[in-house]
Amino acid sequence: MMKARGAAAPFAVWMAIFTVIPLGVVVYYAFTNADGAFTFENILSIREYAGSLLRSFWIGLLSTFICLLLAYPLAFSISRSKGRVQQTMVMLIMMPMWMNFLLRTYAWQSLLENNGFINQFLGWFGIPPIQMINTTGAVILGMVYNFLPFMILPLYSVMVKIDKSVIEAAQDLGSNTMQVFSRVILPLSVPGIISGITMVFIPIISTFAITQILGGSLINMIGDNIEMKFFGTAPDYNVGSALALLLMVMLLISMGIMNHFDKNGEEVGA
Repeated sequence: MMKARGAAAPFAVWMAIFTVIPLGVVVYYAFTNADGAFTFENILSIREYAGSLLRSFWIGLLSTFICLLLAYPLAFSISRSKGRVQQTMVMLIMMPMWMNFLLRTYAWQSLLENNGFINQFLGWFGIPPIQMINTTGAVILGMVYNFLPFMILPLYSVMVKIDKSVIEAAQDLGSNTMQVFSRVILPLSVPGIISGITMVFIPIISTFAITQILGGSLINMIGDNIEMKFFGTAPDYNVGSALALLLMVMLLISMGIMNHFDKNGEEVGA
């Protein structure tokens, strides 16, 4: 027992330095004013950012749904492919992740600009420039592009473990394609769906780089507000900490809901 505790000591120190202490600092600033006196004013001021918070959840839910819609058939197709094809497809999906997150987003900015490649290409056919940059659509496109691999890989890792004989048995028992999908494939892939949603939805609603690059100042999410409170021209660490604390609580609630469904999914899979 003592050896086990000793082996866990480095992890406990790491958690204390990089998780517990920073969280304590955030809580301290969230419930104090500039003079260090206890107050609820920072928490109450969150009401001013309700629109930004709702926009963050709406964009997060829509982007996550699009990622799931695109990733599910692709992950299933890869899982049913032969060994070398699987390896090649997984490598192609992971390759964009080897490039810096900001570089990938700036690449989309150059494509979507009014004088970018897409509008130049359309101009060759006499089509006038289309406003694509600094729109909600551009932000969602950036979200889907950057986080799609995080949806595909969990789905693939679960689907590749589905025994083909289970699908063949369902077909032999008279199930059609839709019945095989709804009664066999979908229930067995629920853990991958939950993992993918968690890995995509949580970082999307807290990000700010994509909205600033592809949305400009027109699309404002909760992550942008927190970033401005800490690094803007008029920083306010107390309100910024209150917003960060609120977002943290909501993310923990979301993860709790996801874990609840994940347990149900594991029971169905079993």
